[in-house]
Amino acid sequence: MRLTIVGCSGSFAGPNSPASSYLLRAEQDGRDVNLLLDLGSGALGALQRHIDPADLDAVMVSHLHPDHCVDLLGLYVARKYEPSGALDDPLPVYGPKDTAERIELAYHGLEDGGMHKEFDFQGLTDQEAVTVGPFTVTPFRVNHPVETYGFRVEAGGRVLAYSGDTDSCEALTPLFTGADLVLADSAFVDGRDTTRDIHLSGSRAAQAALDAGGVSRLMLTHLPSWNDPAVCRAQAAAVWPGEVELARPDATYTI
Repeated sequence: MRLTIVGCSGSFAGPNSPASSYLLRAEQDGRDVNLLLDLGSGALGALQRHIDPADLDAVMVSHLHPDHCVDLLGLYVARKYEPSGALDDPLPVYGPKDTAERIELAYHGLEDGGMHKEFDFQGLTDQEAVTVGPFTVTPFRVNHPVETYGFRVEAGGRVLAYSGDTDSCEALTPLFTGADLVLADSAFVDGRDTTRDIHLSGSRAAQAALDAGGVSRLMLTHLPSWNDPAVCRAQAAAVWPGEVELARPDATYTI
């Protein structure tokens, strides 16, 4: 599978990147299946540099903070008001409890019927796998102040583990174990951010990947614009025995 970093800024869109959004593509039956993990603030614009949003096959929403889901509002507009005609089939959108109600509430003046002609909202359940084309996605409930999931995505014998927003927790072990690539929240900085149960730091992300075992690559993401990425990487590198990578907007990686 191929991973494209649509957006990797933490908490809000930054000067060089939208907020969280990650595009996964894998071939099935002669075409690419397009799976999107999160669609945060500013990400819909950047997504169009890589695919037509009409070609999405499903969206997985880790949680309902706006830096992970708010551009679903723009995607709704794109699907409903396309001049050539609204798309016939609703797009599957998987998310926490009440995702439909929360997204619809954010759209002022929504017509009767909500967004259900445009989106097929489906709930996520901890450790209950979802199949999208060649992808098997297993959500793991992680440690954040609201209902939040990390995603373990498997396709073609390869594994991407996306932490979502989380601090250290037991769920990171089965989420990360044996992953070819761990894409880890690293919003906090050791020595600066002392509040727990919100985000990982670089060192805690590295420790979670190390403890899980069998992880091939560690990539830090969700870095707010006030972070120095070099500091985050250095704190992870003090724990992680290999190279620590930083997510780069618009970069595509083969997994």
